[in-house]
Amino acid sequence: MKLESDLMRCFVTVADLGNFTHAASALGRTQSAISVQIKRLEEIAGKPLFDRGPRGVTLTRFGNELLVNARRIVNLLDETAASLDAPSLEGQVRIGLPEEYGSETASHALALFAKVHKNVEVSVRSACSDVQKQALLKGDLDLAVIFDWERALQSEILMSDPTVWATSDIHRLHEQSPLPIAVFDHGSWSKDYAIRSLQLRKHPFRVVYRGDTGAALKLAVSAGLAIAPLSRSKIPPDCRELTVAEGFDQIDMTNIVLCRHKDATSEAVSAMEKAIRAAFRANAV
Repeated sequence: MKLESDLMRCFVTVADLGNFTHAASALGRTQSAISVQIKRLEEIAGKPLFDRGPRGVTLTRFGNELLVNARRIVNLLDETAASLDAPSLEGQVRIGLPEEYGSETASHALALFAKVHKNVEVSVRSACSDVQKQALLKGDLDLAVIFDWERALQSEILMSDPTVWATSDIHRLHEQSPLPIAVFDHGSWSKDYAIRSLQLRKHPFRVVYRGDTGAALKLAVSAGLAIAPLSRSKIPPDCRELTVAEGFDQIDMTNIVLCRHKDATSEAVSAMEKAIRAAFRANAV
């Protein structure tokens, strides 16, 4: 049995994105080419790796078992390639990440950076965007990945993610009146955007939950405490977007942007900037 690294990378990408079309886009290939590679890998394994469904694919039990080793192989190849190309860097990089994307999107980039650039001290701060903006402006951060719906800072757009109202399929709180809603307890975004969208639709509502982060609002939805404004890509399992047909509009199209402090000019900061940009590009859908 011969397993090629390209097959492993294709398999890991499909498993991570749950969709052949999204995986094809991430890898720069056609959907049919991805399908052929997965079929070939399943023939080599002698077992199905995915269950196909109308909304995408999910791993079989054997697929989950294979994913552990496949991910190890892909990560090792990435680390090896990066180490061959990497200059010897030293210094410090201070980065701010939103918790919504830090754990999933940026974690691999941070881990790879740390292994390749062993002499660079990396510190990561996870906080709401308002806090990250102020820290960046004061020079307490070199780089910050933030939600910026107003484009108030000079920045590079990493991805755009619509913000929508989300509800739990189990608890169905969107059927109540007034609507129990969760909002952020900092800044003016909730009032100017989320609450305003309900007012325009003349939905009676009451604020029953306030949180500092997107994770806090996701918890409110999953636990059946409230409906909440969430990034579409971060709606938790057993929850869904409330649609226009149900009387709910998209709240906004938020940009996730990468900002760099004007005095952060070291090669280490540039290398981290490149790693973060690549991580978001690889996970774009």
